[in-house]
Amino acid sequence: MTTINYDGRIFRSVSNTPNGEVTDETLFHYAQDGDVVTGAYSGGAVLQGTLIATVDQDGVLDMRYAHVNAAGELMTGVYRSVPELLEDGRIRLHETWRWTCADEGAGSSIVEEVAQ
Repeated sequence: MTTINYDGRIFRSVSNTPNGEVTDETLFHYAQDGDVVTGAYSGGAVLQGTLIATVDQDGVLDMRYAHVNAAGELMTGVYRSVPELLEDGRIRLHETWRWTCADEGAGSSIVEEVAQ
């Protein structure tokens, strides 16, 4: 079991490569049950999205995602998120991702937990 619990945490994008659709307007709401993490996200160019992941003992997420963008296109992909614990107790996720649709491009992004 991981030492990081993602249940109930909310994340916001702080950086993304230009070929990504997630922006600082996109919010991710995570839930966790054992080693399975699920989530919903929306905002900015993303109308509605879902994700599912497994999490290892170090809190690293192996994830799949799907969303509908503002153009009405269904977009899918895979990514790996590596956590960093910030001094204030929040989590920053360093992500490498790849589209499994469209041009099948790849990129990297960072999301941070929203302080509550």
